[in-house]
Amino acid sequence: MTPLIEARDVSKVYGQVTALRDLSMSIFAERPSITAVVGESGSGKTTLARILLGLARPSSGEVLYRGHDLHGLNATQRREFRTDVQAIFQDPYEVYNPFYRVDHVLTTPVVNFRLAATRADRRRLIEEALRAVGLRPEEILGRFPHQLSGGQRQRIMVARALLLRPKLIVADEPVSMVDASLRATILGSLRKLNEEMGISIIYITHDLATAYQVSDNILVMYRAAVAEAGEVERVVKAPLHPYTQLLLASIPQVSTTRDWLAPGGAGHRPVAAVTPSSCTFVDRCPVAMPRCATSVPPLYRVGAHQAAACFLHEASPVLGSVIGEVLTERKRAA
Repeated sequence: MTPLIEARDVSKVYGQVTALRDLSMSIFAERPSITAVVGESGSGKTTLARILLGLARPSSGEVLYRGHDLHGLNATQRREFRTDVQAIFQDPYEVYNPFYRVDHVLTTPVVNFRLAATRADRRRLIEEALRAVGLRPEEILGRFPHQLSGGQRQRIMVARALLLRPKLIVADEPVSMVDASLRATILGSLRKLNEEMGISIIYITHDLATAYQVSDNILVMYRAAVAEAGEVERVVKAPLHPYTQLLLASIPQVSTTRDWLAPGGAGHRPVAAVTPSSCTFVDRCPVAMPRCATSVPPLYRVGAHQAAACFLHEASPVLGSVIGEVLTERKRAA
């Protein structure tokens, strides 16, 4: 089975800064799923999104679309790629031209991709897409971007992607700039697209809570590399990498005691500074060993659907090059 999108040992370097390092993953159109890519700012999440969308070229490695080099596609293949793979970006306002009504961002793909033969068909397609994301066409069409809320503008972008019936949507922080009350609505729309229309979604976020809420699989990234990967239930409930453990421990818990007023501990003393030949987490890891300062840990397969890049698990087999081998692709029980 040929993947819809496959990244092979992809790295991206900007000057002296490595934004992405030796990442391999695959997305299959026949097994639609939601994969969350989680990490703090600067971990490489957006760089990965841009590379998968063809907006940036990898410094090394390759990205394949249905087995063909993404940057070597002919005109027909490029059109098919733009149909199959759509994007939703972080800021819903920057996508709009303030001088056009919001209808413009919806009619443009319909016209350019010849999705409707008549104006009536065009209107029907747009109204169906808006209703699919919980919007009422009579309240949206004909208005300017500034007349709509941030949540409405972002859901219009989801509707725009839906018009092309893509196989994959790459959503880069799609709810970070909308009110908390609207996040559940937008994420619910993405989940609906996955479950009812068979669309795979790569959901890029720094928010572990929403990642757990909507995703089937998860990649935890740190300093341009994958720290942990696997089925979201396993990774969140039983994290294997020290970074994932600290990330989950940092989530505030409801408590009647004011622990935050208590004096802090002695703190962690780093084993060594990070170098190109060390673990990327060595300077912050509470269980770092001397070996971590001189070697880069590979991804170890720890169980059927979980992997971690940590020498604590070196008794486990080393994972092959494609992270998709540990992603279950099965839906969680409701």
